Amino acid sequence: MVLAIYPGSFDPVHLGHIRVVETAANIFDEIIVVAMQNREKEGFLSLEDRKELLKTSFEHLDNVKTDSSSGLVVDVANNFNAKAIIKGLRSSGDFEIEMQMAQTNKKISHINTIFIPTDPEYSYISSRFIREIASEGGDVSSLVPEIVSEFINKESNSNE
Repeated sequence: MVLAIYPGSFDPVHLGHIRVVETAANIFDEIIVVAMQNREKEGFLSLEDRKELLKTSFEHLDNVKTDSSSGLVVDVANNFNAKAIIKGLRSSGDFEIEMQMAQTNKKISHINTIFIPTDPEYSYISSRFIREIASEGGDVSSLVPEIVSEFINKESNSNE
């Protein structure tokens, strides 16, 4: 069985992420989508909320599980005995950053990174833009799974 992890902040998970995982689920026997805690970023959503939203967002895929973690991605991959790390690509800018990380991860852990380009209709979507729009009360429903949109709207209304 070939297991891969798909790490990211997923703050929040969006339709581009969903499509990358759907593609990966057709390639690998099992995928674990891992919400990572990034010490350099203040979270828009809590790690627990992100983990729960991931779980719900991927219920339609039998071979996808979700988790959350902090620390190094390669350590998470090793803990799951993953054979690969999946990274989604939107643009050449993503490629340059992700390639450097992939080469570093390979050097320190011998785990390969597999790049999956996102579908063109999702290439403009960014969690950063979603956070900005949502923080200003904008509608993000066309960018995220329905459960994520509902959660963000509920949180926004409870903070008023």
